[in-house]
Amino acid sequence: MAAAKSNTNWFAIWVSIAVVVVIVGLGGVVVFLNNQATAPGVAPKSDIINEETGAISFGDGKDEIDTYVDFMCPICGDFEDAYGEQLQSAAADGTITLKVHPISILDRLSQGTQFSTRAANSMYCVAAEAPESALDYFNLLFQNQPEENSSGLTNDELAALAGQAGAEKATSCITDGTYSKFVADRTKETPPNPETGQIGTPTVAINGERIDNKDIATQFAKILG
Repeated sequence: MAAAKSNTNWFAIWVSIAVVVVIVGLGGVVVFLNNQATAPGVAPKSDIINEETGAISFGDGKDEIDTYVDFMCPICGDFEDAYGEQLQSAAADGTITLKVHPISILDRLSQGTQFSTRAANSMYCVAAEAPESALDYFNLLFQNQPEENSSGLTNDELAALAGQAGAEKATSCITDGTYSKFVADRTKETPPNPETGQIGTPTVAINGERIDNKDIATQFAKILG
């Protein structure tokens, strides 16, 4: 009696193989996206930038004053009006080291344009590409500070201000949002209010110790005179 012929369904087998390949491929995509989400942002490199803390430093005085600022924050603007010139002068004459931390907590108040993140990114772009222009650019950002709940400045406008400060080289970095992830990572590390556990701006630390905003004037007077 002749042996029965095999009825192997090759179509079903190839479909099964294709499904397995797709599942494996999707698993790889998920792993990649998860790694992208948790990977640290590209750090700006410059002699005046601390890649771990995100501080942009001016001066080399013994006493260190850290300020955490959001360029959309009106109280940060008030802070700069009150103390900016004094702090920058003290950094210039070697009395202090001024360490500026650009952070982003007010993206929700810029009509979906994420101005706080874009402005902080632009500050890092200038500090990395033209460190000699960083302080001038910092001041220009506050001189041209948009109001809360506005769309803020466009990337082209930020780049124009960078050019005004002498940092034309930072243009592509600004428009590409090169350090946006770095901004987000550093924002999470802002010293929180010990009473509420929340972060806010402006936040000030002196020699590594966060101080209450109501004590800023007194503490600055001790150091700056």
